[in-house]
Amino acid sequence: MHIICTTLNAKYIHTNLAIRYLKAYAQPEFHVELVEYTIKDPVLNIVTDLYRRKPDVVGFSCYIWNIEQTIEVIQLLKKVHPTVTIVVGGPEVSYDVAYWLERVPEFDYIVIGEGEETFKQLLTALERGEDVTNIAGLAFHRDGKAIINPQRNKINLANMPSPFRFPEDIPHLSKRVTYVETSRGCPFSCQFCLSSIEVGVRYFDREKIKEDLRYLMKHGAKVIKFVDRTFNISRSYAMDMFQFLIDEHVPGVVFQFEITADIMRPEVIEFLNKEAPPGLFRFEIGVQSTNDDVNKLVMRKQNFEKLTRTVTMVKQGGKIAQHLDLIAGLPEEDYTSFRKTFNDVFALRPEELQLGFLKMLRGTGLRQKANEYGYIFMDRAPYEILCNHVLSFDDIIRLKQVEDVLEKYWNDHRMDETIEYIVTHLFDTPFDFFQAFGTYWDEQGWARIGHQLEDLFRRLYSFLQTLHTNDLPIVEALMKYDYLRNQKQKPRKPWWDEKTDKHVRARVYEKLSEQPHLLSLSEKELFKHTVVEMIPFDLPHYLQTKHIRRCNMAMIVYFNQTTMKAETYSLEMDTN
Repeated sequence: MHIICTTLNAKYIHTNLAIRYLKAYAQPEFHVELVEYTIKDPVLNIVTDLYRRKPDVVGFSCYIWNIEQTIEVIQLLKKVHPTVTIVVGGPEVSYDVAYWLERVPEFDYIVIGEGEETFKQLLTALERGEDVTNIAGLAFHRDGKAIINPQRNKINLANMPSPFRFPEDIPHLSKRVTYVETSRGCPFSCQFCLSSIEVGVRYFDREKIKEDLRYLMKHGAKVIKFVDRTFNISRSYAMDMFQFLIDEHVPGVVFQFEITADIMRPEVIEFLNKEAPPGLFRFEIGVQSTNDDVNKLVMRKQNFEKLTRTVTMVKQGGKIAQHLDLIAGLPEEDYTSFRKTFNDVFALRPEELQLGFLKMLRGTGLRQKANEYGYIFMDRAPYEILCNHVLSFDDIIRLKQVEDVLEKYWNDHRMDETIEYIVTHLFDTPFDFFQAFGTYWDEQGWARIGHQLEDLFRRLYSFLQTLHTNDLPIVEALMKYDYLRNQKQKPRKPWWDEKTDKHVRARVYEKLSEQPHLLSLSEKELFKHTVVEMIPFDLPHYLQTKHIRRCNMAMIVYFNQTTMKAETYSLEMDTN
């Protein structure tokens, strides 16, 4: 029996942990072939590839991001290979099972919930030609009737085989994200999240996890992401794993965790700030909302004061990058309330801030109460909300505009100094800047066309010109600084029209030659590898103090061909 387990990942760099657990658990009785595609692959290409492999059974791992394309693949595959047995599982099909059986008759079997044991029992029954009626956690049609068996008891995770020891995975470890889980379940009850449905937290064998991590690092894994819903729910467990990773990590590896920030003790952060090498760890923190009344409605416990303490301490340590999440559209959070949430969290200046939109996931408590809050949402995955009784679709459109420019101008860190100045000096709040600029961006039609790096600077400058601010020369200078310092080589055509007169440039080079301790280069190298721009304030003073001291300053950016990095120098010039 030829068995394939497959999925459509959101991106090529992603890997699917679920199908690897299915393969590991099915061994040695069954050999399972793993095949992964992406949602960007043409459906016919996927069907063609699966057809050529001549499978008897194909199992699909289903999520909100791939379910619609997966259905297309299955329906076409059934047309060209009618005898293939289709098995689906995953969070998207584990709820509203009767709906899925009716909507997609091509689904031969649905594995509900935790699937390793159910899938193996199904394979055994299929191979032996036995009845599947009593297999727990399985749904199917029998004589035109939907049979939905109750979920089975939870698996003992301590006995689970490793999903990482497949030779075919080794060549890809350095190029893709490796997902690891050390626990299943979540201690919290957030009503918008599927994790709230499973009560309690269960742990895998700690020493087996460590052996897996050693194996992965030895064979070249570079990005290892823990998918535990709350990695730090057990302080002793988290501390043990942090210490292990600090002691045994391979240089160049990055570990990512989802943590609950308001329960992290200061001494844990102090330990990490002291012991962790820079860049080894990355934290993802779900904030969602800072409105306490909103959080209560979705049964979310959060102490924003303690969360702020954690994020601030981590940021001050300078060792760990942080990604914070917000959800627009939670019950009773209108546009004004979300504006406050955004500003509360942006004040922490996280390295990344993701503005997401509420999705009414099947199986969640909030979806069951959708009518109570007037939710209207997409009928098909990802079930994103369109409005509710306090947030109109017009509000959603405006927040989408904020999301667009936030991603381009904050999360990508193309112009950190520029954005910091703008949100601090030109607008009442950071949200107001991103909203005004996002609206302008949309009105210009830029959301429908692509862009290069220089376009991002030109478009921001175009927007700033509409403000008629006296600070425009300062912001323009910071934009030039941000642009140049992130280049490896002298740009052939920067985003602005170069205005520095050649005589002024010559005076700058002459003055620079009088101070060889700053930059000692020949005249030829200066002309070939530097850019000179006159700016109206003391740049070094500003970068250190964030205060503007106005003067006539030459900014010299040297593109070091040895280090391939930009070096910035400044000279105060006379006004003659």
